[in-house]
Amino acid sequence: MSKPTPISGFPEWTPAQRMIEQFVLDRIRATFELYGFAPLETRSVEPLDQLLRKGETSKEVYVLRRLQADPEPAGDDALGLHFDLTVPFARYVLENAGKLQFPFRRYQIQKVWRGERPQEGRYREFLQADIDIVDRDTLPAHYEAEMPLVIGDALRSLPIPPVRIQVNNRKICEGFYRGLGLTDPEAALRAVDKLDKIGPAKVAELLAETAGASEAQAKACLALAEISAPDASFADAVRALGVSDPLLEEGIAELTAVVETAAAHSPGLCVADLRIARGLDYYTGTVYETQMIGYERFGSICSGGRYDNLASSGNVRFPGVGISIGVTRLLGLLFGAEALSVSRSVPTCVLVAVTTEEERPASNRVADALRSRGIPTEVSPSAAKFGKQIRYAERRGIPYVWFPGAEGDEVKDIRSGEQVAAAAGEWTPPRADLKPLVGPASTGA
Repeated sequence: MSKPTPISGFPEWTPAQRMIEQFVLDRIRATFELYGFAPLETRSVEPLDQLLRKGETSKEVYVLRRLQADPEPAGDDALGLHFDLTVPFARYVLENAGKLQFPFRRYQIQKVWRGERPQEGRYREFLQADIDIVDRDTLPAHYEAEMPLVIGDALRSLPIPPVRIQVNNRKICEGFYRGLGLTDPEAALRAVDKLDKIGPAKVAELLAETAGASEAQAKACLALAEISAPDASFADAVRALGVSDPLLEEGIAELTAVVETAAAHSPGLCVADLRIARGLDYYTGTVYETQMIGYERFGSICSGGRYDNLASSGNVRFPGVGISIGVTRLLGLLFGAEALSVSRSVPTCVLVAVTTEEERPASNRVADALRSRGIPTEVSPSAAKFGKQIRYAERRGIPYVWFPGAEGDEVKDIRSGEQVAAAAGEWTPPRADLKPLVGPASTGA
């Protein structure tokens, strides 16, 4: 067998990085549940025609065969791996609407697959952590103000740089474009969404080509996109542009509520940024993008928005609002910068030494007693000299070595060299040593 090589875009973390990932997931999960979101996991595959119904991601979907020897799938047999969690969630809501209590609050932490070009912070297989609130027929706007609070608390619980959630409301953009007289507001939104990638001049050209904007209309669209404020003062700046429309005023009121609610909960968490458009067609209200301070050049690590038609069945529709943390994206950036660390590379707190192989059962009993009290423990792999067993613990980052003895056991902190008498049913390590500690590295971006 030839030497295996990594596959680009499919990350495999080291055990230490995986422990950091699990710590992050536990913190995120705990915050989601504090806000009353229930866990959900959907299947990994969906019918290909459902995945491609928007038509914008056809080049990114991984198609699945049932078996390697089967012919290429077609029609109803064609399946694809989901590229986000929105499509499977919409399908799940439709299939289970009669069993769900609305408004339905769910969180979903699951892998997705997207065949895009891998680069730093972007992968073909990655983990997302989503929350959504969905209801029948109508969904009150106050849920749009709740999303940043949940995400702010979740990310603030992690040992990562501070974040800033940029918020806008699609009604502001669409109402403004209508007030200007543009006949294709969605084309204008898609053009403005490219502002950070291609710059104002190219966006102005795109507005003219795709949305039929005149030079003056394009200039006004760009002026709207330049408005940013950490409070409700953005509304005065919008009105100062001299454009009026009922939908515009509705959007201003909703975005004001989001910004003010976030400021009351966590000052500085949210900023109204009217260049945030989220070019996907299904967003209809508030939209969110989240930047990690110091890593702004990599774009958003958490995004989402309001959608008035997540799914529909006959005359019943299911509006909702959701937001997604790109967990692998977030961690990949921080791992690349060596900005996170864990205090040891294994969960083990205690290594129980083995005096002789004949006495291994005694070491096993000690380990059992420690584990029964929640202390992660392993038994030495061999009855080598104690010095070698200690060096084994040092290499693995295990802080304590337990020495069984006929006249009483002793435990040694191999970092300080302190060794004390101990009983397996009583001794407890300091809380800081019980589990590996995750935190910011001493160096990093």
